[in-house]
Amino acid sequence: MKILIVINSLGIGGAESVVINLADKLSEMNHEVKIVYLSDIILIKPRNQNIELISLETNKNKDILLAYLKLKNVVNNFKPDVVHSHLFKANILSRLLKFSRNPPKIICTEHSTKVGGLRNLIGYRLTNSLADINTNVSDVAVESYIRKGVVSKGSMITIENGVDTSKFIFNPTIRKNIRDELSVSNKKIILAVGRLDTPKDYPNLLKAISILKKNRDDFTVFIVGDGPLKSSLMKLSNELGLKETIKFLGSRTNVKDLIQAADVYVMSSMWEGLPMVILEAMACERMVVATDCGGIKNLVGQNGLVVPTRNPSLLGSALETALDMSNEQRIRTGIRARQYIVDNYSLDHKAKAYLKLYSS
Repeated sequence: MKILIVINSLGIGGAESVVINLADKLSEMNHEVKIVYLSDIILIKPRNQNIELISLETNKNKDILLAYLKLKNVVNNFKPDVVHSHLFKANILSRLLKFSRNPPKIICTEHSTKVGGLRNLIGYRLTNSLADINTNVSDVAVESYIRKGVVSKGSMITIENGVDTSKFIFNPTIRKNIRDELSVSNKKIILAVGRLDTPKDYPNLLKAISILKKNRDDFTVFIVGDGPLKSSLMKLSNELGLKETIKFLGSRTNVKDLIQAADVYVMSSMWEGLPMVILEAMACERMVVATDCGGIKNLVGQNGLVVPTRNPSLLGSALETALDMSNEQRIRTGIRARQYIVDNYSLDHKAKAYLKLYSS
C-alpha cells in the first residue's frame, strides 16, 4: 500500500513523534511511505532512510494556496492509496484534495481535546464532509470534538497513540550515566517534558514544587522543552525561590535517556489528547504523576497517580507521595505500568489499527 503522511512540521512534539514512529512501523511492514511537512525545518526524522521527506516550505497562512498546489503535485506523482494527515493545517490541506480528480482516501487525525480557536472550529466544520474519516487519540478527545460541533457524530473515531516498546525500555546503565552527567548525586529526579506553552500549565507545576519544597530538599526538577513562555516561567521559578531546585534544560534530543534517569515523571497540563511522553515514561517503568485531562485517567489508572488540573496543592501532595515511595514500591509500580503499555498501547497494535482503517 502507498501511504502519504502529511503534518505541519517535523519539529519536536508529541504528534510529530507519533508520525515518525508510525511511518517507521508501516515501512517495516512493507508499505511504501512518504512524509510531507509544511515547514522547512527537520528536528526529528524516521530511522528508516528509505522514507522520503518532502517539505512544502510554506510556514505562513498566506501560503495556503501554494501549499495546496505543491501537495497536489506530490499526490499526482506518488499516487497514494491513502493520505493520512495530522493537525489542523495539514488536515485542511489534505481535505481539499477531495476536489482533485481521482482523490485518494483522506484520513485526518487530531491529537488533543482542544480545537485551537474560532478559525480552526470554522475550518473544520466547513470541510468535515471532505474527510473519509477523522481520528483522535482518546475517547475524551473524540467526545469533546463532537460536543463542540467540530465534527459530526460518527465522523471521528478513537485510535490511541502507540509507543515502540522495544525502543523505550528501562536501561540501568543509561540511568547511571545520565545521572552522573546531570550531577544529581543522591537526589531524586522529577522530570517534565513538553513545550513551554499554555496547555502544559507549567505554572501549576512550579507552584506545586514550591509547596513540596517547604517540606523537603531531596529532589531536583528537570524541565525539558522550549517555547514562548520560557522567560516568564524562569522568572516565576526565581520568584518562588526555586532557582536551585528547577533546571530548564531546553530542547533535548535524548529525552528517552533522560526518562531513564528520572524517579518520577510529572505532567501538569490543563488539556491534552494522549501524550506520547507519558506512554514512553510508563514503557520505561517510571512512576508517573499526571493531571486528569484528555485520556490520562484511563492511561495511568492504577499504575501512577492522577490529580485534578489546575490544583498545585494536590499536585504537590501527589509528588510527595511518589517521592516517599520506597525504591521497591516504585519499581513494582513501574513494572505494572510497562506491562499495561505493552498490552494496550504498543506501536504494533496501533499501526495495525490504522492499516485496517486505510483498507476499509
